[in-house]
Amino acid sequence: MIFARKLWHVLVAIKDGLALLFLLLFFIALYAVLSSRPTASQVREGALLLKLDGSIVEEPEAVDPWAALTSGSLPAKQYRTRDVVRALDAAAKDEDVKAVVLDLSRFTGGGLVTMMDVGAALDRVKAAKKPVLVHAFGYADDGVMLAAHATEAWVDPLGGAFILGPGGHNLYYAGLFERFKVTPHVYRVGTYKDFVEPYLRKDMSPEARAARSAVLGSVFDQWQADVKKARPKANLDLAIKDPAAWYRASGGDGAEAAKAAGLVDRIGDKVAFGNRIAELVGKDTYDPRPGSFAHSGLKAYLAAQTVETPGKAIGVITIAGDIVDGKAGPGTAGGDRIAELLDSSEAKDVAALVVRVDSPGGTVTGSERIRQAIERHKARGIPVVVSMGNVAASGGYWVSTTGTRIFAEPATVTGSIGIFAVLPSFEKALAQYGVTSDGVRSTPLSGQPDVLGGFTPELDGMLQANIERGYSRFVGLVAKARGKTPEQIDGIAQGRVWDGGTARQVGLVDQFGGLDDALAHAASLAKLGEGDWHPLYLGAKEKVAGSLLEALLTGGEKDDEDSAPPQGDLFAMIAQRQQSLVAQVITDAQRLLSAPGAQVYCLECPAPPVARRAEPGRLAAWLARRVAE
Repeated sequence: MIFARKLWHVLVAIKDGLALLFLLLFFIALYAVLSSRPTASQVREGALLLKLDGSIVEEPEAVDPWAALTSGSLPAKQYRTRDVVRALDAAAKDEDVKAVVLDLSRFTGGGLVTMMDVGAALDRVKAAKKPVLVHAFGYADDGVMLAAHATEAWVDPLGGAFILGPGGHNLYYAGLFERFKVTPHVYRVGTYKDFVEPYLRKDMSPEARAARSAVLGSVFDQWQADVKKARPKANLDLAIKDPAAWYRASGGDGAEAAKAAGLVDRIGDKVAFGNRIAELVGKDTYDPRPGSFAHSGLKAYLAAQTVETPGKAIGVITIAGDIVDGKAGPGTAGGDRIAELLDSSEAKDVAALVVRVDSPGGTVTGSERIRQAIERHKARGIPVVVSMGNVAASGGYWVSTTGTRIFAEPATVTGSIGIFAVLPSFEKALAQYGVTSDGVRSTPLSGQPDVLGGFTPELDGMLQANIERGYSRFVGLVAKARGKTPEQIDGIAQGRVWDGGTARQVGLVDQFGGLDDALAHAASLAKLGEGDWHPLYLGAKEKVAGSLLEALLTGGEKDDEDSAPPQGDLFAMIAQRQQSLVAQVITDAQRLLSAPGAQVYCLECPAPPVARRAEPGRLAAWLARRVAE
């Protein structure tokens, strides 16, 4: 008994000690987060520094604390497009901002429409007679595009640039399924609805190839036109037509090759780049390190800006990312979550509604949940206008049918009006190991769907009929919204994707323009004059717990070199992109096995920016540094 009592006391002491330790670590971490939160007092005269350690997106994803902690890595940063543009527009008018600086060393890109919006904002800064300087270790397409809009583009001596262009190869699994005797049951409508082709074929169909070539060709033409307009001296042909000869001409020196092609202006490391900025805006009196310069960070600068809210509110609901069932998001368009936002008391007071869509689609049920919630606003006499971003295809177009007017950009990818479902079964795989199935059915559907014993012809026929009915409903919604017959829409549907320019020609889009144009049109429909309204972004209020967690995990506003993945050379940049192929295989398998129901999703649509995560163990190292501070 004495030994047991002593052991109990030891265990209690260990428990109390651990509790005190975790409590102490919590308050230390909380203090570190609170002290790093941006405030207006952190804004100083000098440069506006946009240190883009991640991607620019329509709607940043919510930080998943469990995923971050269990993965052992820091979440990739994401920056909201309108925040970046708002900061740049404010800097153009701010006398205290002498220059705008972009650090793209860890930039992972964004959609083409997003890049064009940011590039246009940089042009407005230059029009205000303020220099824009950009530095990166290596530039890919999106970085090249932003650098084209800069007054001075710098590259590290060990870095370089390359132009990939849109497109690439998909993985096709028909041969794998044949080898392992997996039977993919595919139900679809749409000659060009090629999302299911990887499960049925060993290569791309001629129809899919023709449709994708047309869209990607148009998108790449617009990318090149934007870069050439912003940087006329850039020799894109040199970098595109024979990249190997381009690099060999510079002796394999990527930095010199980038300069020879006019993609950058100067070669220098971060210290030399910082010293150049210091010549323009002054040195940082608080930071004695070489290459420091007086600057304000993005979050602190935005915190110092006053947001005016005159007149009535025009609601903006953002549908970004995959459309799914449930309350997922932000960054993913959970149908229930978005419907609740639209049905909230805040949304009921709006004078008009703008639906901002940047989604390749998703589930039919999630898309319909959102569509019905928007229709409830229209039933109350609220004008509804749709604004398309980088992509508004398949389910993204499903929800766009609610708009009385649809705005898009020429570089927007839209359409993909089709529907499909995929279900696997494994009866052939089990049979080769001697496992068979048998039994008694009271109806043709008894025990169905049987993924181990196989599907009956009656089930197959019923599911295909249901998909065909879903397609008819989709076409009917589009026809009603666009003032056309279902036969006319079927001629431009069939799952085919279109660039924004062609979509306008075939009647899927009404007018070219961005979110501001859609807001202005919504205001006119609500009979509101200039200065009588302001945008109200539904669901944009930041939760305190979430913002604290994000600041804790991503390093807040501190210029912490260890809070983001390390930069690398040309080979490292290519390796980062190869990691996305592994992620694609996992995603394809999940979509096959999860069977989320009938889907309106676009395979041809441009892929989102490559997500870059920190190396395993970096989260623990970061927390240890914060505790030691």
